[in-house]
Amino acid sequence: MSPASAAGTSLDMACQASPPIGSAQTFDLSAGVDASAPDTVAPGGSLSVTLAPEQMTVPGSVSGYTVKSIKNITLKAPVPTNATLTGTRLTGGSGIGSGTPTVSVSGGEVIMSVPGPIGGGRSFTLPALTMDLTAGTSGGAIETRLAGSSYSSPGLTFTAGVPILFVTVSVPTSCYPSPNPVLTSTTIG
Repeated sequence: MSPASAAGTSLDMACQASPPIGSAQTFDLSAGVDASAPDTVAPGGSLSVTLAPEQMTVPGSVSGYTVKSIKNITLKAPVPTNATLTGTRLTGGSGIGSGTPTVSVSGGEVIMSVPGPIGGGRSFTLPALTMDLTAGTSGGAIETRLAGSSYSSPGLTFTAGVPILFVTVSVPTSCYPSPNPVLTSTTIG
């Protein structure tokens, strides 16, 4: 196995907020990910891939609406093809509220859940997600990326608290990377 490489990748997330009253609002969210994985791995060898989100800031407002906070954040990554997932773990993170982040696997996706809440206008860093993998047969590559291809199939979701008149309304928000670049690639061989 060769040494791990790390590179910061900037992601443009297309987002749609769906308030209970009124029309859906679309907006863009920029996010960065420092991803690391070995360049090569032997067939059947073990490797770890880490996706470390860079610092982000909760928007203070979207389309003229104040954002009080966000909560129930989920970030998904598909289990890479040409590999078997043997373990997951979260490390680090800051400014993510009082809830404890968790990681689970469902439907071929690794899902990070962060309860929050995180106040509007505040900066935060989601935990780094590490996937422990066993490589498949030679000749292929193990590629990682974030999940998501549309608002109805998102890779990032959260609920925004938006004050309207005298109440705070929960606004479900769905985002996906557009485009969705490969974050790491490890050659098996």
